[in-house]
Amino acid sequence: MGEARRRSAQGLPPRQPKKDASPKDTSPRIVSWIPLTRNQAQQFVAVTTRGAWIGIGAMVVFWVTVRFIGPAAGWWTLADTP
Repeated sequence: MGEARRRSAQGLPPRQPKKDASPKDTSPRIVSWIPLTRNQAQQFVAVTTRGAWIGIGAMVVFWVTVRFIGPAAGWWTLADTP
């Protein structure tokens, strides 16, 4: 016996469709033939901007370590010091 018949025989209402866990992105596409929406483009820009700032911060930490912390701790000497 099918699920719908069983439910109607027992006096139960029809089963409701499942709700999607993630709602579908309904923003318009950038170009009709590329499956990339405006929301996805904005998320890409946000993620890459955050990644760029993390890279800049890591580069500054590396530079400070090489230029100041390493020589001060005696790990190495700089070649440009007289």
